[in-house]
Amino acid sequence: MGFSVSGAAALIFLSLFVAFGALYTATDNSFQQVADAQDDQTDRALETKNSGIELVSAVYDSGTNELTVTANNTGSTTLSLDGTSLLVDNEYETGWEANASVDGNNNTDLWQPGETVTITVNATSQPDSVSLTTPSGISVAAEVTT
Repeated sequence: MGFSVSGAAALIFLSLFVAFGALYTATDNSFQQVADAQDDQTDRALETKNSGIELVSAVYDSGTNELTVTANNTGSTTLSLDGTSLLVDNEYETGWEANASVDGNNNTDLWQPGETVTITVNATSQPDSVSLTTPSGISVAAEVTT
């Protein structure tokens, strides 16, 4: 065997080694991303399982044109008011967090397990229904009373 055959074989083996290194790195990164996504999915499923809310009341006061919604956090997960959605007659309400209080505290975004949130929003006429949805997707709805 001449030098050219040995050199070519060495070059082929070296290029195979480099190609395998690149393939291994790409494959390892892909598997790691899939594993991270599965962990995130498991965490979200656990948070959803541990979340729970109960809509205690939804009362409309025609004298003040205000709708007052009261709900309890019955789960074991701390919820965020900013992440919670309020729908009145299937219309998304914005800015309601400014008029919400958690157990009388107007200066918190955290809704701890066992605590009650009271939300007051303006409504020009009596709505029929109200719905609260948590960041984990738990939703409750109720009819509005007077």
